[in-house]
Amino acid sequence: MHAGQVLFRIMPKMLQAELSKAQAETKSAEIELQNTKLLTDKNVVSKNELAMAKAKLQSANAETAMAKMHLAFTEIRAPFDGTIDRIPLKLGSMVEEGALLTSLSDNSQVFAYFNVSEPEYLNYQSAVKAKGQQEVSLLLANNELLKSKGKVELIESEFDSETGNIAFRARFKNADNLLRNGETGKIQMVVPLKNALVIPQKATYEIQDKTYVFIVDSKNKVHSRPITIKGELPDLYVIGDGLGLGDKILLEGVQKVKDDDKISFKFQQPQDVINKLRLKTE
Repeated sequence: MHAGQVLFRIMPKMLQAELSKAQAETKSAEIELQNTKLLTDKNVVSKNELAMAKAKLQSANAETAMAKMHLAFTEIRAPFDGTIDRIPLKLGSMVEEGALLTSLSDNSQVFAYFNVSEPEYLNYQSAVKAKGQQEVSLLLANNELLKSKGKVELIESEFDSETGNIAFRARFKNADNLLRNGETGKIQMVVPLKNALVIPQKATYEIQDKTYVFIVDSKNKVHSRPITIKGELPDLYVIGDGLGLGDKILLEGVQKVKDDDKISFKFQQPQDVINKLRLKTE
């Protein structure tokens, strides 16, 4: 639907008849004025008669202009380019004042609203200060990324006291007209982590809401150690506390061993392990 295109016409025939009547009266007044002017020039009628004829023409022109305006009110035109929703009424249906006939959406650009936790908000603000405008990605319901990046335009002034989150709004270009109002997805925000330690998720196990890994010591014995998770990526955990750079962890067979078991193992380079996962890192 393009801007200016007629969407609906409401009772145009009656008002079209009024316009035709007004135009006919205007034409009649124009002829009467011409005749009166000729008679005035020949001093057959007074100048007052000519003034009356001019006033009558002006009144007829005003009536015609008013009729045109009324007729224009019967046309509902698209105020902008966009996508029109379904039309529930049929041709000839009666409508009341204020009735919703349809809706028109400008989907050339869309807003995505999402909530961010307090730690994520702080990381985002740090990234913005370091790199300027922060762009975000939109993961669609089919797990494919939208081609265009979005820009965060608005952040609410307060955190929600119940959820601990704060609302963001990002604007995305919708050149392919792929996005629609009410569509869902996931926002991906890029937040840099310096000197981050990552491990495969399958190397961990949980007991009573706590996450553990098995450390392999110099005597090839395994010992459970609790860890804290700072972030989550496909197949990987970003570790906050619990592990150091020199630690060896058990990757396979986590469910088959217990504390102080002595094992034989084959060491794998971390980069080789990560390269076999879904997420490829540098």
